[in-house]
Amino acid sequence: MSNLTSMTGFFLMGFSNTWELQILHAMFFLMIYLMALIGNLLIFSLISLDVHLHTPMYFFLKNLSFLDLCLISVTVPKSIANSLSHSSSISYLGCVLQLFLVILFAGSEISILTVMSYDRYVAICQPLHYETIMIKGSCVKMAVASWFSGGVVGTMYSASTFSLPFCGSREIHQFFCDIPSLLRISCSEKHIAVYVSVAIGLGLGIFCCIYIITSYVHIFSTVLKIPTTQGRSKAFSTCLPHLIVFIVFIITGAMAYLKPPFDSNSVLDLLLSMFYTVVPPTLNPVIYSLRNKDMKTSIKKLISWKHPSEGFMMKSFP
Repeated sequence: MSNLTSMTGFFLMGFSNTWELQILHAMFFLMIYLMALIGNLLIFSLISLDVHLHTPMYFFLKNLSFLDLCLISVTVPKSIANSLSHSSSISYLGCVLQLFLVILFAGSEISILTVMSYDRYVAICQPLHYETIMIKGSCVKMAVASWFSGGVVGTMYSASTFSLPFCGSREIHQFFCDIPSLLRISCSEKHIAVYVSVAIGLGLGIFCCIYIITSYVHIFSTVLKIPTTQGRSKAFSTCLPHLIVFIVFIITGAMAYLKPPFDSNSVLDLLLSMFYTVVPPTLNPVIYSLRNKDMKTSIKKLISWKHPSEGFMMKSFP
């Protein structure tokens, strides 16, 4: 059967058919997007400029901030534009690209969070070997591997999903192109390739979860043995933000993707996907800036900065 939708594209579902509510939705999304944009750009800039933040931990945090910025930029601006323009259309190639990029950035983020847990494990459980293990070359390789894994999963997901024929309804019951919504409008009942891709991605996600949980079991057991309260507080201040970010990302992603794809369409689906794609990129800068002493110090330094010699200069970690 010919793929008719490949010529005409899709229609994305809005949060409401009422013009006033569409404007409200656009303003709400715009506010959230600006918060995420400013927060993640601030973290990226602080880490790039502050010599004291040129360490492996903040190198990975800079990657995380960039991924968050990309993830929210793939979906939210398009949704805002559709609400303000009375248009809900997206081209076939645009939908393919959007799905690929969402999976790419989300998959890379899970991998980066896993690498960050390894960095904290080495720093706290093997502090004497930290500088020899977490050298610049190793950190770059781990970051590249994280991006590559996200790209592989994104390619598998998008290729398997858009190999299906779409000959019925062209309305995607979601504010962006995602797999469950696309499976609903496919006129094929055989989704073996999609399920295999999802299984591979799920396996990667489970591995990352197990690794992060195991790392933090060792980390917390080591931290609790630190004799001084100040030492325990410093260790927790660098670990808890990462753990909170991981929990928020995994829970929201699981709620969105582990829901049966053929359940009835509802506003709940929109809200679940919003939490998955919008909440983590918006909350991550807040979590790291509020819970991390070094980040708060860097922000204060940036506000009162007058001379380059006070600490803001370019320098690579060893």
